[in-house]
Amino acid sequence: MTGVVIRKVVDFVEDTLVEGGKPAARPLRMAACAAVIRSPWGSAYVEDLQPGIHAHAAILGELLVPRLVALMGGPEGIEAFGKAAVVGTGGEIEHAAGLIHTLHFGNLYRTGAGADSFLPFTNKRAGAGTAITIPMTHKMQDSKGARSHFLTMEFTIPDAPAPDEIVVALGAASGGRVHERIGDRFKDMAFMGVDQAGRPLDPKKA
Repeated sequence: MTGVVIRKVVDFVEDTLVEGGKPAARPLRMAACAAVIRSPWGSAYVEDLQPGIHAHAAILGELLVPRLVALMGGPEGIEAFGKAAVVGTGGEIEHAAGLIHTLHFGNLYRTGAGADSFLPFTNKRAGAGTAITIPMTHKMQDSKGARSHFLTMEFTIPDAPAPDEIVVALGAASGGRVHERIGDRFKDMAFMGVDQAGRPLDPKKA
């Protein structure tokens, strides 16, 4: 295992001004920052992944988090967030998972974004130019029923990941979907007459 080797850092930004032919009352910015690194584990099976995780995860968080927060205009500009990792065809999916499913990485993003919620994710193995897909939800736990912030952003890096590389990415959005109007799960539960555990609100209907 060697030190952290970062080949490139990529930023992706999109601002949605019109959706469905209707101008957005509030334009939606979605942004991502991704690092393309040489895998610390290569293609051989490695029983203990922790040394590589400890050597890489915090460094990647320290690189990507402030860069992404700046693209969003500060933590107050982030309402939804997520993460993703793609390992090249020479590695294991566990290698991608190891670098993003650790508090050494995720907590840095939660702190930087002023968040307290679970970070949705994707991790997969694929070749160069694959779609890097980042699912997002509201950054605060008390807003977890807000379907408005169920978002997905996608971008590609034409030459990454190479077989011996891993792409690690963070995503953010400035709000929910531009014209969201499907309601949240609490509205659905009220319509169905059940509480959060699925129990009837009216015991007589049990």
